[in-house]
Amino acid sequence: MAAGFVISAPASGVGKTTLTLALARAWRNRGLNVQCFKSGPDYIDPAFHAAATGRASVNVDSWAMDRGGIAHLVSRGADADVVLAEGSMGLFDGVAARGVSGTGATADIAEMLGWPVVLVIDPSGQAQTAAAIAAGLRDYRPGVRLAGVVLNRVASPRHEDLVRRALNDSGIAVFGALPRHAEISLPKRHLGLVQAEEQGEIGKLIDEAARFVAEHVDLDAVLRSAASWSPQPAAKGLNVTPPGQRIALARDAAFSFVYPHMLEAWRRAGAEISTFSPLSDEAPDASADVCWLPGGYPELHAGKIAANARFRSGLRAFAETRPVHGECGGYMVLGTALTDADGIRHEMTGLLGLETSFAKRRMHLGYRLAELAAPMPGHRSGARLRGHEFHYSTILAQPDTPLAVVHDATGAVIAETGSQRGHATGTFFHLIAEDR
Repeated sequence: MAAGFVISAPASGVGKTTLTLALARAWRNRGLNVQCFKSGPDYIDPAFHAAATGRASVNVDSWAMDRGGIAHLVSRGADADVVLAEGSMGLFDGVAARGVSGTGATADIAEMLGWPVVLVIDPSGQAQTAAAIAAGLRDYRPGVRLAGVVLNRVASPRHEDLVRRALNDSGIAVFGALPRHAEISLPKRHLGLVQAEEQGEIGKLIDEAARFVAEHVDLDAVLRSAASWSPQPAAKGLNVTPPGQRIALARDAAFSFVYPHMLEAWRRAGAEISTFSPLSDEAPDASADVCWLPGGYPELHAGKIAANARFRSGLRAFAETRPVHGECGGYMVLGTALTDADGIRHEMTGLLGLETSFAKRRMHLGYRLAELAAPMPGHRSGARLRGHEFHYSTILAQPDTPLAVVHDATGAVIAETGSQRGHATGTFFHLIAEDR
């Protein structure tokens, strides 16, 4: 039986990821097997989880996944001693309209799995009010149980004492209080944390976080608060079809946003994946039958991508006879041109007519439900695909045949339809699962 719980908070930016990594590494250092998950559509945090635990982490998402699919994914924690699900945004933050099994809120996963919530509270600029916030979260939704609180970034012993007293008076356990500690701050950029694979010192940073948290948090009390859990058998996994038998997958610092559960599902279905690096001027494997360009940060490497002739010509040659699909950043690279944040226009591969710009950034964020108007690799025309969009680019031109009718989580039709031309297709959303 594993000890299962959820790490959440009232809002983003209060330290959920740092605490999750620190707890995971601290318990691993004690000889425990730790399994992490990420609630919601985040393709960066699972890599940090894997660095902390030595085990692959995957996303679980109540808006895009059914209960059977979620149960299938979390069953990988069957042999673990501790199972941690890191939340996204605030505990109850989701979309207004219910999806497959919920609104995408972390609270959905906590209730579905029966795991209590360890709440990270940053009491900066307040004291006793932190207890009112914690009590409100505790009482907001029946079925979601609060185990206790870890305070983060407390200003002084006096500050900590004021907050602790108020929480104790409210009947809320305080597992520990963390003073401000700049040495364990994770670097960020415009789409979130800088990726784990880009940080050569990530192991040392996690070790320092684990040491710091073990010094200030009662790890045994946290474990005692967790629910005893063993996975329930899942009749079916996620509805995910590989785009081909042999998949050439772009993979480097510019193309890295792909959900781990997608790759696992492709392999489980018998597909073979060969990776190549556009930034190293590599072309897709000529023996592959489909090429997939995931999202990432092409806008940070646009000049190099534009200059890499072997990659560009190799991709064009591939697309003459076989399907090529791009998601978000990959879609932009399949387009005609990308203008970077400095206003410099870079020629892309030209397989699609899409032209995008980061010169005037505008955030596009949210769940997407797409009904395909034409087939794309792995999915027939008419399929209903669920995914998530997050980027800061502006569409300057999207002249090709629309790939899909795309709705946001409220049901409103959006302009980011994706494109189709010849063997090339692209979408701004990252695919999570297909409706059954």
